[in-house]
Order: sequence, then structure tokens, then C-alpha cells
Amino acid sequence: MTLSQKTCTPCRGGIPPLTLTEAEALLPQASGWQLREKGARLERRFAFKTFAAALAFVNRVGDLAEQEGHHPDITFGWGYANVLFYTHKIGGLNENDFIMAAKVNELHTDEYSAT
Repeated sequence: MTLSQKTCTPCRGGIPPLTLTEAEALLPQASGWQLREKGARLERRFAFKTFAAALAFVNRVGDLAEQEGHHPDITFGWGYANVLFYTHKIGGLNENDFIMAAKVNELHTDEYSAT
């Protein structure tokens, strides 16, 4: 099963975050994403043709986050959106972050992206 086919499971804390090695092993399944802060964060910058396209994408990411119960930090403006995942309760990455990254990738369609 691919990451985008999985569903996030609630993280109640009390578990260790993924190690850098574990995060690096999952990264190829989240194309375009980069590990930050020594593997404690997962981030991607998306490009768009217009502000409206960036806003539409951010709204779709927000809807997905509500469905999955796993919320990113998002910044956006004209022609871009930065999406940052990490699991707040454990202060690092969990498989849920990679599941969400893979699902967010599927929301970034050619219709909205910059060429």
C-alpha cells in the first residue's frame, strides 16, 4: 500500500519521533519534499500561476488536514505555498507526516501549478 492510500492514525504522544535514517527511508515516497532540522521537519514549496491558484490549493490542503486530523503549518502568497509537516506531540516526524505529504502531492495538479 502506498503512503497516499493510508489514513493517518491519531498520535497521542509518548512515542519517539522517526530517526533521520527512518525519515530518509520514507522520503522517496514523498516526491519533492525535503527534510529540515536534521530530519525533524518535512517541507515542500509549491509554485502556482496566480494567487487564486495558491489559495485554492491551500484550501484543499486544509480540507484534507481536517479529514485526516493531521495539520500542517502553511504559508502562502502570490504564486507559492509552503507546507511544513511535523508531529507536534512528539516534536518530530511520524509516518503520518509522510502520509500527508504524499496526499498533498496528489492535490497539486497541473491545472494550478506553475510551469
